Amino acid sequence: MRVEVFQPESVTEPRHWVRHDQAFAMATPHLQLGISDAPLMAASDGAYGEVELRAQRKFADARLGALVAAAHAEMAAGFPSGRLFLDSIEQAMAVALVNGHAVRHRPVQIYKGGLGSARLRRIKELVHVKMEDDLSLDEMAQSVGLSTAHFGRMFRKSTGETPHQFVLRQRIERAKAMLRAPDARVLDVAVACGFKTQQHFAQVFRDVCRVSPTEYRQDFLDSEVRYESETGSEDTAVLPAIS
Repeated sequence: MRVEVFQPESVTEPRHWVRHDQAFAMATPHLQLGISDAPLMAASDGAYGEVELRAQRKFADARLGALVAAAHAEMAAGFPSGRLFLDSIEQAMAVALVNGHAVRHRPVQIYKGGLGSARLRRIKELVHVKMEDDLSLDEMAQSVGLSTAHFGRMFRKSTGETPHQFVLRQRIERAKAMLRAPDARVLDVAVACGFKTQQHFAQVFRDVCRVSPTEYRQDFLDSEVRYESETGSEDTAVLPAIS
C-alpha cells in the first residue's frame, strides 16, 4: 500500500478513484493511499478478473476512516511498525471496499474451521526465524499456501489475533526473555526482536506490559535478589534443639 502526502487541489472533499497503475486510491485533503489489485482480488476471493467500485465522488465510511487514520498515524511516526502492519491495513481496507462499495462481488465466504496445527506450527516457525526481518502478510500466507485474505480470516479464527498482533506478541515475549539478562542493552533487544527504533520498542513494550523495558528488567533482577536472599536465609536457619 502506498501512503504519501500530496498538495491538495481546489476540491478538498475525501474522494476515491480508479487509475491505470493502481486499483484504488483514496485521498483526504493531505493524504493519499493507493491499494493494489492483489488485496482487492483477495478480498473478493478471486471472483472476477477485476474489481469494479461504484463511482462515488465522496462517501462516508467509518471503518475506512479509522483505517486511514491508522495509516496516517503510522506515516507520521516514520512507519515504525513495518510492512506487516501496513499489509494488514491494506487488506482490511480492501475487504471494507469490496463488501461495501463494489458494484459486483461474491458474498464473503464463511469459513467454519481455522488453520490446522501443522500450518500454525509452520507460521510460528517462520515468525521465530524471521523475527528480526520486516515480515509481510503475503509471505506468511504463502508459507501455508493460502491467499492473503483467506489466511487472515483463518488465522484470526484459529488464534483470536490478527497476524500483526501475533507477531507483535511473539516479539514482546522474546524481548522479555532477553531483558532478564543483567547485561542486556535495550537497543540490542529492540533490534533482535524486529523493532526499527528503540523508542518504538519502548512504546509497544509499555503498552503491552505496563512498564518500560528498563523497569521490567530491574523488577526481574530485584525479584531474583530477593529470592536468593530468602533461599539463603532458609538454608542457614538454625533448627531448634530436640530434648
